[in-house]
Formats: sequence, structure tokens, C-alpha cells
Amino acid sequence: MDPKWSVCQTEYLTIEGNMSNIDIGINENDRREIANGLKKLLADSYTLYLQTHNFHWNVTGPQFRELHLMFEEHYTELATAVDDVAERIRTLDVAVPATYKAFAELSSIKEVDGVPQASHMVTLLMQGHEAVVKTCRDVLKLSQKADDESTSALVSDRMRVHEKTAWMLRATQK
Repeated sequence: MDPKWSVCQTEYLTIEGNMSNIDIGINENDRREIANGLKKLLADSYTLYLQTHNFHWNVTGPQFRELHLMFEEHYTELATAVDDVAERIRTLDVAVPATYKAFAELSSIKEVDGVPQASHMVTLLMQGHEAVVKTCRDVLKLSQKADDESTSALVSDRMRVHEKTAWMLRATQK
């Protein structure tokens, strides 16, 4: 293997110490730190996307139609979000993790075994959205410190969506 390439813990190649000479007003160390935070946000978002899609397919019970349609809205929104986050990582000139294994290592959201009852699905998704909000807050601090307005805007928008979605899921439980 070329010595300037290395395999990181999530088994995808990254250029070690050789980021391109991009000049967008954010130094290399800050770009790396922000990108690492965005990788966690991407992993959380993708894991939540998969979980939401799973629940969309498998929900049953008296609230079937309402939850089935709500989950579809949520996973559709998340599908766009993961692309936006991944593209921001690339804009910072960092390789994007893109395997289940990498996402499992990076995500704060754990997979669910089996098919939970509908009410538990709602609880799990609410907790997942709350976890993503916490990840957003961490990345937002990094981007604000580095004066990275583009990442701050993206992450702030994501945080708002996840806070609202968590609220909506909570409201269905009352």
C-alpha cells in the first residue's frame, strides 16, 4: 500500500496528513476536527434513517396508518440529510465513512433487535432524534469555534429538524 495512505479504525482509506491545499479560511486541523464531528452526525443520521425505515415497514397496530406515514416522512427527510452531511465532509476535504461497520462504530444510536411494539418504536425514534440533537450540539461548538459558518448553518438546521421531530414523536405518546 502507498505509504501516504493508511487504514483508519473504521477501515476506509484516508490521506494521512495530506489534505489538499484548499483555502476556504478554515485551517487543516479545524477542518479535520469538524469533519470528525460530522462523521458522527452522519453515522447517527444514517443509523436513525435505517431504524425509521425498518419501523415504517414493520409497524402494526391501531396507529398503523398514522405511524406508517409519519415514519415515511421522517426517513425521506433523513435520506436527504445524510447526503448533505456527507457532502459537507467532502467539502472539508475529508473522506466520508460509508459502510455499516463504520457507521456502527461512530454512531451513538444502537441497532434494535427484533420488531418492537409500535409504542416502543415511537419511544426509540424519539430517543434517536434526541441523540442526534446532542451530536449536533457538539459539532456546532466545533464549527463555531473555527468560524465555519457553512457547517454551523447545516448543523443548526439539522438540530432544529431533530428537535421538532422528537417533539412530534413525544406528542403521539400522550
